[in-house]
Amino acid sequence: MVFYVMFKVYRVSSFLLWLLLLAQAHGNDKIGFYQLKRGNLHLNLTNYGASVISVIVPDKHGVFYITSYNDSWYFGATIGRVANRIGHAQFTLDGHAYKLPANDHGNTLHGGFTGFSDVVWTVKSHKEDDHVTFTYDSYDHEQGFPGRLEVSVTYMVIGTNKYCVKMIAKPIDKATPVNLAHHTYWNLKGHNGGDILSHEVQIFGSKITPVDKKLIPTGKFESVKGTPYDFLEPREVGSRINDLPGLYDMNYVLDASSPNHFRKVLIVREKVSGRKLELWSNQIGLQFYTGGMLNATKGKDGAIYHKHGGMALETQGFPDAVNHSNFPSQIVRPGETYKHYMVYRFTAS
Repeated sequence: MVFYVMFKVYRVSSFLLWLLLLAQAHGNDKIGFYQLKRGNLHLNLTNYGASVISVIVPDKHGVFYITSYNDSWYFGATIGRVANRIGHAQFTLDGHAYKLPANDHGNTLHGGFTGFSDVVWTVKSHKEDDHVTFTYDSYDHEQGFPGRLEVSVTYMVIGTNKYCVKMIAKPIDKATPVNLAHHTYWNLKGHNGGDILSHEVQIFGSKITPVDKKLIPTGKFESVKGTPYDFLEPREVGSRINDLPGLYDMNYVLDASSPNHFRKVLIVREKVSGRKLELWSNQIGLQFYTGGMLNATKGKDGAIYHKHGGMALETQGFPDAVNHSNFPSQIVRPGETYKHYMVYRFTAS
């Protein structure tokens, strides 16, 4: 019944058909679709990967478009147990060495071969004009990580043009690294609007954590001032991208905020639609990724997503923090609670 109702809302697409096949494969694990709606803001979600399927907001003419999308490449998903990369697919904690799946050139990426993005979450509560909460109980040694971990992700609409994502994780019996992320890809021209190179971006991060050839942090911090990574003042994504190896895929060290306030992470503007996206978070890092690995990826409603077809704006702890003592720790122990908050605001003019 859920599938019938939601197909009426979302229309049949290759992604939804794929989810139907997944639902059949998971047997008793029920994959469903859920909507949040208030004012001009519509969110379509699924409990597969606690994922966003689409965010629909009006442009400056009042025309509604899908501004994010979900299909593959972690599109829209909740990433964990540890987002981003862990060097050499291993770490040591409290004297114990842990070996993880090496699913990315000898490293671990986004939690391993079957991270939180590829499991069916339980729907704890859902109210269409307010929120949906997904929960997942990660078992001891899932993808090599120690201890049981209880996780919840809540998507909540705030007012008529904002939504919040609240990620909570609690270790049950062992200390474990936790670094969750929200991996929606954004294109303010619409999910089939071409590339995002003309989007104007401002990132409130004065430093980056530079990486080696396998995208593992070196442990150093570098200023962005005057480099292609300098988005301290607004400029187009494509304005200096040719000074890099073809894409942005870098962790920014976000500038400190006022006490008891979330950090202002970034502002994205798109001139044709007039849309503006603003993001705040309590996290210290932002992975800015411009979809350089997208290559004729099949999307919703027959759309094809090419290189730079969307940008991922992932607030997070620093990548490979478990192997860099000078990075803020991501270890959470029983009795402690991991908290990750994001607030997105959309306007158009």
